[in-house]
Amino acid sequence: PPMVFGTKDKKVIGGQDNLVLRYLTPHGKWNIHSTYQDNQHMLTLFRGGPVVWISKEDAEAHDINDNDWLEVYNRNGVVTARAVTSHRMPKGTMFMYHAQDKHIQTPGSEMTGMRGGSHNAPTRIHLKPTQVVGGYAQISYSFNYYGPIGNQRDVYVAVRKMKEVDWLED
Repeated sequence: PPMVFGTKDKKVIGGQDNLVLRYLTPHGKWNIHSTYQDNQHMLTLFRGGPVVWISKEDAEAHDINDNDWLEVYNRNGVVTARAVTSHRMPKGTMFMYHAQDKHIQTPGSEMTGMRGGSHNAPTRIHLKPTQVVGGYAQISYSFNYYGPIGNQRDVYVAVRKMKEVDWLED
């Protein structure tokens, strides 16, 4: 069963029609560690670009169609991605496969005015205390991701459909 680490996450405010979902970031399905997900072979398996999966029931109840651009956010950050509506997703849950490039095919966020973040933007950090001992090489900066384990990848997010897609190319 999913673990809930704090009651504050359940109090996410906003979203389209107050749509608040559990957000998970499982291992990437259409990418391989040494291969980008947007190469020709991988694009034959799926559409490419950043996507978040949402249940058909949640999508229909909130007027979200497959391939709509969404903003997924909470107090930690915001990510922009296309919706994948699927009967395989349980109601009340949304996930985004990890390691999707935020620089390719990612528009700006209407909320922040900057390019939408990565899958880690809405997650929180639970630092493993043994990792901060000494000057080891694995301690290097990466935005909103210091934790070596996956328990921080279970949070609540508000979801809303983007009104306008801005690629920030001006």
